[in-house]
Amino acid sequence: MELPIDRIRLSQTAKNQLTQLKRHTKIDQWNILCRWGFCRSLAEPSIPSPVPIPADSNVELTWRVFGGEMSDILLIALKQRCHNDGLGTDKETLATQFRLHLHRGIGYLAGDPNIKKIEHLIAVT
Repeated sequence: MELPIDRIRLSQTAKNQLTQLKRHTKIDQWNILCRWGFCRSLAEPSIPSPVPIPADSNVELTWRVFGGEMSDILLIALKQRCHNDGLGTDKETLATQFRLHLHRGIGYLAGDPNIKKIEHLIAVT
């Protein structure tokens, strides 16, 4: 399956939010928290706002590291979401929507005052 993005560099804001989530949940890997955030955003019915997101942190993930064993499933979920939102499924649209969903979802998780430990993160589902 063709990947929409080979590598993603997170914004400094997202890195700071992930650091906070790592402290609360004790989940040490960026990619696991990023998956949670991405899925959290996909579950939101609204389309993410098309805001510019700087790639200004030193946290960079490949798609395969981000997705792990679920990378194909996450790509299918992204394509389906783009289709449902009336957007294209070309590589550029998928890459843009991935960045928007990832950053929005990380923000949602970090901004949730109820997530103070891993059990709270699991309860979000």
